[in-house]
Amino acid sequence: MTGLTIAIAGGGVGGMTLAIALQARGHNVRIFEQAQAYGRVGADVNLTPNAVHALDGLGGGVGAALRKTAARPEFRISRMWDDGRETSRLPMSTAAETKYGAPQLTIHRADLLTALEAALAPDTIRFGSPVSGYREDGTHARLTFVDGTESEPADVVVGADGIHSVLRSQMFGPDAPRFTGLVSWRAVVPRAAVEGLDNLDSFTKWWGPEAERQIVTFPLSRGEEIFVFATTPASDWSAEGWTLPGDVEELRAAYADFHPDARALLDAVDEVTRSALHVREPMNAWSRGCATILGDAAHPMVPFMAQGACMAIEDAVLLTRALDAHANDISSALRFYEDSRRDRTAAVQRGSLANDWLKQGGNADWVYGYSAWDAPLGEPVATA
Repeated sequence: MTGLTIAIAGGGVGGMTLAIALQARGHNVRIFEQAQAYGRVGADVNLTPNAVHALDGLGGGVGAALRKTAARPEFRISRMWDDGRETSRLPMSTAAETKYGAPQLTIHRADLLTALEAALAPDTIRFGSPVSGYREDGTHARLTFVDGTESEPADVVVGADGIHSVLRSQMFGPDAPRFTGLVSWRAVVPRAAVEGLDNLDSFTKWWGPEAERQIVTFPLSRGEEIFVFATTPASDWSAEGWTLPGDVEELRAAYADFHPDARALLDAVDEVTRSALHVREPMNAWSRGCATILGDAAHPMVPFMAQGACMAIEDAVLLTRALDAHANDISSALRFYEDSRRDRTAAVQRGSLANDWLKQGGNADWVYGYSAWDAPLGEPVATA
């Protein structure tokens, strides 16, 4: 069998994971990315054991590269906003590696993208190529670009182009994500600025008196930096842009009633960005003809279970397995892919929006113990 030709719109975490997995199985892949180059933008990606296990399975040195720059949180801790008491503590690091086959890794997004890009075949990514849609061409399809050009014919086109996916809109009609009424705040501080606080080497979530306020912290860059994430309510959101400059004093004021340890984290913040949190309802279908979508294009979610990037990575592995197993029948391959992923991603979407996961402890196995390389193709998986 000669390899399939796959054109991917979007060179983020999901798109590059998909390309690496497909290339390792002899398929011909091109990624078309709208950015001119990757830069050190964004801040964190929380790779829980299910995602690290999936990335380890890519080979090509990806797992080793991640471990060189990431941190390994010791625990996943829930604390209450007022008195700081712990309501749950889940062992991670070596304990997670023993139980789930991989640790949790917290990593700067730029370091993750660098590790993935290094594992791709040369010239896989064409930068500066914003996609405007796709065009069916008999049994093949071509991505179309904003400048009026097209890609070469492909057996499959994949939209890994985020919550505002143009492929999704073309396949299923235009729609708008729903604003959750929450604005997220993100900052990175040097560890030295908060040294002396408890649990700096753990993933810690401070639960507020209402669901709209919470603070999450965890280590980055081998523990040399601490990432800070928080949310506040907002009545509307009209600003454009994924991340915009935020007012540190406004953020601190929103948490003036929190425990001193939580406030000390915010006191160490010099600069902060903010962005709106949007969601869509789970979809019944992700594919049409020889086109499909993955990651945020298919199932955008709020970050309260830290599974957005993790679900995109799992999608990439299951799509690879489906295309590899059913290369002579693309429609069957895409059906197997969807059937393997819909229930799990919908459960995570809904669980993230509910924002109560592991607050009082509970079962993390259904999320962290999932193996994208071993899950049955075409069968829904158990959820909580």
